[in-house]
Formats: sequence, C-alpha cells, structure tokens
Amino acid sequence: MKRVLITGATSGIGRGLAEYYAKHSLVYACGRNEKVLGQLAKDENIIALKLDVTKPESIASACEAVEDLDILILNAGSCEYIDDAKHFDGALFKRVIEVNLLSLGYCLEVLLPKVVSGGQLVIVSSSAAFVPLPRAQAYGASKAAASYLAQSLAIDLEDIDVSVVHPGFVETPLTAKNDFPMPMSVSVEQATKAITHGISKRHKDIHFPKKFTLILKLLQLLPINLWLFLSKGIKR
Repeated sequence: MKRVLITGATSGIGRGLAEYYAKHSLVYACGRNEKVLGQLAKDENIIALKLDVTKPESIASACEAVEDLDILILNAGSCEYIDDAKHFDGALFKRVIEVNLLSLGYCLEVLLPKVVSGGQLVIVSSSAAFVPLPRAQAYGASKAAASYLAQSLAIDLEDIDVSVVHPGFVETPLTAKNDFPMPMSVSVEQATKAITHGISKRHKDIHFPKKFTLILKLLQLLPINLWLFLSKGIKR
C-alpha cells in the first residue's frame, strides 16, 4: 500500500482525495475539524491527525510518528477577499498568506524529508494564479507564490516528482461563500478525479476544467495593459 499524507483533509478537495486514496492506500488525513477527523478515522485505511498548518510545532508533534511517505499532498488553504483596495486590510492579507503560503514552508520542513526517493510532492494552488483578478490581492498573490514554489522545487528535488494543481472553481464549502458567478465550476468528485489522474501520470501541471483553465492561460499571454482594461469589465 502506498502511504499518502493530505493536509486540509476535512473539507472539499482534501476530503475527496482522502476518501479516494483510502480505497487502496494508507492515508494520513490532516486537519483541525475533530468531528470530521473522527468520521474519516472510521475507515481502517485512514489515520486522522489533528494539526494546524500555521503552527510548525503542531505539524511536528502530530506527524512525529509518520514515517515514509509515497505522496505528500499540501492542500490546506483559505480564501478571503479585499473589498476596498484603497483601505487595504493588512490583517486579512497576513491571514491568507500565512495559511496559503507560509504553511507550505512549515509543512515542507517537517514532511518533505519523509517522502521516499521516487515519491511525489503535490501542492494545490489555484487557477487564480494565472492572471490578476479583482479583490484577489491576498488570495491570488498567495496562490501565485505557491505555484512558483512548486515549480522551483521541481528543479531542485532530483529524486521527487513535484506537481502543482491549478483548479478552476470547485463546489466546496469554501467557494460557497463567493458572491459572484463561478463559470464552469466542477464538483468535488470531478476535481478528485482530475487531480488523482494527474498524480498517477506524474503531470507537472494539473489544471482543470480544461476549457476554463486554457482560457486563463491564454489571457496570461496578453499585454498587461490590455488585461487591465478587460478586467475592469469583470469587476463591474
């Protein structure tokens, strides 16, 4: 059995991945929600670990007994929007950056040495990393940095394959808070299928749904002045 550790495993994509891999692997499901962790732990192939990814000591303590890992999936994340850019909310910015970016460093310090040679590291970013979007100064910046981190690690980790995941809109409790249309959104089940397929093929860039993410990748090629002009329409 492969050994898979997943952060943010108590909700959304993380929970979908934990339940999928538990069918044929030993899964370390990490999160803060004790109730959901208890539900996951009913599966004999899931070991539930309560931890806070923003606290290095919590990660080290909870994962002390974790030995070799075949797949490490860093999925924990948060999303908050800055509604008034002129009156920038520094505290909100710090919260999002800490959960979505700094926590990756904390987790990598503790968990990357446990990944076996030939193993895989998967960092879940977002398609928001492709182009600057309204109100996404905190979320987009954190995800763009996460993508850069993953791609940089892919260069230096010679014996570990690194994948970065760029989902479009996925119907989760986190995105349920969005107050705007989510074009081409997919279910957690669809997201899980796309991610696990990409991991099994060791793809470097796992992005979906393709119709949506390829449009964003094309928009990424536009001159910045043209994109800023078009983005004003999105904002309205």
